[in-house]
Amino acid sequence: MINITLPDGAVRQYEPGVSALDVAKSISEGLARKVLAANVNGEVWDATRPITNDASLKLLMWDDTDGKSTFWHSSAHLMAEAVETMFPGVKFWVGPPLDNGFYYDMDLGDRKLSEEDLAALEKKMNELAKQNNVYLRKEISKPDAVQYFTEKGDEYKLDLLQNLEDGKITFYTQGNFTDLCRGPHIPNTGFIKAIKLTNIAGAYWKGDEKNKQLTRVYGITFPSQKELDAYLQMLEEAKKRDHRKLGKELGIYTMDDDVGPGLIMWMPNGTIIIEELEKLAKETEEDAGYKRVVTPHIAKESMYLTSGHLPYYADSMYPPMELDGEKYYLKSMNCPHHHKIFAAEPKSYRDLPYRIAEYGTVYRYEQSGELFGLMRVRCLHMNDAHIYCTKEQFGAEFRAVNDMYLKYFKIFGVDKYVMRLSLHSPEKLGIKYVNEPELWKETEEMVRNVLISSNIPYVEVQDEAAFYGPKIDVQIYSVIGREFTLATNQVDFSQGRSFKLEYTTQDNKSETPLIIHRAPLGTHERFIGFLLEHYAGKLPVWLAPLQVKILPISDKFMDYANDVRKRLRSVGIRVEIDDRSEKIGKKIREAELSRVPYMLVLGEKEVNENKLSIRRQGKGDTGTQTVDEFIGIITAEIKNRSAE
Repeated sequence: MINITLPDGAVRQYEPGVSALDVAKSISEGLARKVLAANVNGEVWDATRPITNDASLKLLMWDDTDGKSTFWHSSAHLMAEAVETMFPGVKFWVGPPLDNGFYYDMDLGDRKLSEEDLAALEKKMNELAKQNNVYLRKEISKPDAVQYFTEKGDEYKLDLLQNLEDGKITFYTQGNFTDLCRGPHIPNTGFIKAIKLTNIAGAYWKGDEKNKQLTRVYGITFPSQKELDAYLQMLEEAKKRDHRKLGKELGIYTMDDDVGPGLIMWMPNGTIIIEELEKLAKETEEDAGYKRVVTPHIAKESMYLTSGHLPYYADSMYPPMELDGEKYYLKSMNCPHHHKIFAAEPKSYRDLPYRIAEYGTVYRYEQSGELFGLMRVRCLHMNDAHIYCTKEQFGAEFRAVNDMYLKYFKIFGVDKYVMRLSLHSPEKLGIKYVNEPELWKETEEMVRNVLISSNIPYVEVQDEAAFYGPKIDVQIYSVIGREFTLATNQVDFSQGRSFKLEYTTQDNKSETPLIIHRAPLGTHERFIGFLLEHYAGKLPVWLAPLQVKILPISDKFMDYANDVRKRLRSVGIRVEIDDRSEKIGKKIREAELSRVPYMLVLGEKEVNENKLSIRRQGKGDTGTQTVDEFIGIITAEIKNRSAE
C-alpha cells in the first residue's frame, strides 16, 4: 500500500498504481466529475496517471490556475485534431495554454484560413469533444519518436525532438490525433463544453523573422456555455475600456514614428494625471519618512557591472554610447544611482532605516512584438524608492511597504488583488541568480513570514525572483476582472556588498544594510493604462484632467459663466467654458463623451437665482446649488480623493 496525503493533512492508503481520479472517486463521484488534473508532489500530472509511491496530492479543478491551464492545453490538442481532420497534411509547431485560452502554430502550406474556416473548425471541435475521447499518455523512445515524425515528414516536431532527452519523451493521443507533448491533459474531451476560436495571426517559426511564417490560431474554451457567454461579454466591455482607444479619445498620450516605438509623449490631459499621481505619492512618502532624490538618465558601464545588471539584463538595455573612451548606458533601473547616494555620506545605525524616493525615468529595450500601448513601453517613469535597513528592521519596513499598497488600493477602488512571492530556482544559482543559497533561503523565509503575519493573500511562484533576491509582484484586477501586474517589492541581499555599502553599528562595527526595492504605483505608463480601463475613462474628480465644464445655454449668460469659472479657478478647480454657439443638448452630450465629472448648465433661471444647475457624469441632473455650496462639495471630493 502507498500513502496519499491530501491538502488537509489527511492520509489515505491505496494500492500502487492508483490515479488521482481513482482517489477522487473514492471520496465522491461528484468530486471525480470535476477533476481536470492533479498536483502530485508539486508537479502537475494527468488525473489518470498512475501513482506508484507515497505522494502528496491536490486535485485540480476549473477554479485552480493549473486546472484551467491543463484544460486549455487539452483544448489546443482538440483544435489541432479538428485542423488535421479538415486540412490533411498540416504540420504543427507548438500549442501552449495562455492566461486566457490557448493557441497553436501550424504550417498549412499555401492555404490561408478565413473567418468561415474558424466557424467550421469550431463546429468540428464540438463534434470531436462530444466523442468523450480519452487523452492517452505514452512514453516513447527517442528513436521511435524520430521515426514517427520522419514518416509524417514533420520537420517542426523533429526540431523539437533534437533537444529532448531519451527516456523523457511522451506522446499524447486523443481520437485520431497524436502529438509530441509532455502534458498534462484532462481525462477526456467531454469536459470541453463551449468553444470559441478568437483570432488568426501570423507567427514566425521560433519567433525568428528569418524563418517561415506559420499560422497561429487562438481560441478559448469553457466547461459550460454560460461561462463562455460571460467571457465574451467581458471582452466586449474590455474593448470599450481599451486604454489605447480611451487614451486617444481623451487626449491622454500620443506616439509618433519619428520619436520611436514604445516612447510615450504625454499630452496636457495625461500630464495632469501624472502630476496628481506624483502629488499623491509625494504626500504618502513624506508621511512615511522618505526623502526625495533626483538622478541622471545615463551612467557609465562600470556602475552596471558593479550592480550586476550587466550582463544579466544586457538584452533589455539600450546599446552603449561611447565618449572619451568610456561606455555609457541609458538608465534601465534607478537602484544603482540610489546606492551611490547612500554611499555618498557616512551612515550609522542611527540613520537607518534610510529611505529615498524618486519618480525616476528609465529606458528598457522591449522587443517590438511585445510593445503594447501603455502596458509595454521603452521609456518608463517609475514610482521608485529604496530602503536601507538592518536585518532587525526588515520585517517592519517590508510590512510598511505592503501597507502602502493597501492604502493605494483603497483610494483607487481596487478590491481584488494578490501578491506573487517570486522565488529563485536552486538549479540556476550562479546563472540567473546570485550564488548564495543560504541567503536565498533566509530572505525568502523573511518575506514569507511578513506576508503570513500581515494576513495578505499571496501565492508562491518559482524561478521568477530578481537576480539579487526574492520579490513580491502585485497583481491587481480591474472592475471587469482584467489582471494587471502593477508593482514590485523586492529584497536585495547582494548589491549592498557589491557597492560596499556600510553603516556603523552601535558597537562600532561595519555592517552591510539589507535593501528593499519598492514601487507601489509602478510606472505612470502601466498605472494610467490600468486606471483608464478600470474607470472606463471616467476618472474620479481629483484625477480628471478637466473637472468641471460650464455650459451656458446662450451667449447672453457668458458674463455669469466667466464669473463662475473665475471663482472655481481661485480654489484650484480645473474648469473650462463651452462657449460655442451650439444647442445645450449637444454641449451636454459632448461633455459626457469627454468624461467630464461635473457639468454646470447656466441659463436665465440660474443667473437670476445666482445658482448652478449641476449634472454628474453618468448620473444626469442632480439639482441646483449656489456656487459656494458646489465649491464646498467638489473641493471635499478632491481633498478626500474619492474613488467615485
